[in-house]
Amino acid sequence: MLRGGLVLVALIAALFVASGCGDSSEGASDNAHINTESGSTHDLIADEREGTPPPPLKFTNLRKAATDSGCFLLLKLKPEEEKELPPGAPAPNYETEPPVSGPHVEPPYQQADGAYLNLVDSIDQVGALDHGRMIIQYAPDLSEEIQLELKGLYDTMYGATLFFPNDEMPLAVAATTWTNFLGCTSYDGQVTLDAIRDFGKLTWGKYGTKPVKSFPFEGPTPADPEEPGSAE
Repeated sequence: MLRGGLVLVALIAALFVASGCGDSSEGASDNAHINTESGSTHDLIADEREGTPPPPLKFTNLRKAATDSGCFLLLKLKPEEEKELPPGAPAPNYETEPPVSGPHVEPPYQQADGAYLNLVDSIDQVGALDHGRMIIQYAPDLSEEIQLELKGLYDTMYGATLFFPNDEMPLAVAATTWTNFLGCTSYDGQVTLDAIRDFGKLTWGKYGTKPVKSFPFEGPTPADPEEPGSAE
């Protein structure tokens, strides 16, 4: 009976994992683009939604796109004190929300590249930024249509990039790299998407105290995005 019971438990566990009910990051579809070689998922839920492909890039001047979309742009901010913290440590009081530098989790516990449905802890965000990553965040009360438009943009530039909601920032959309900040108080369609694209081209992979290649990444990046509609 004991042996049979163990077999039954093993079969149930196998079905549980196969159905995607185990670790939320394991078995996720390609739509989440999670790269476990780039850090830790911290058991967050993968965002497997299929995004809406963005229109071709139209606004190529970052400052103009930011202004036209009601966004503000902060470049090359003075970095806050850098200090490595153990996983789960309390977040310090950062000077910006979302943060763009400062104390962060020690590697390899920075948040792994990918799209998530949970807010990433601040110290894990900053740890990713310090490795050259770019982060796109959005207010969770934005409509599903807007969220999918932002997700579709992320899908064209997911290499060494993160995407997730943030219900703590006073913004509709934000894009960050180490010491660089694009904050948008509203979402205005293509001009907002283009401001994020232009921000990525200018800052992705160029900032942080550690090189972006110190942790591997795959796929299109903000510096070399995939053309909309070119994916199989």
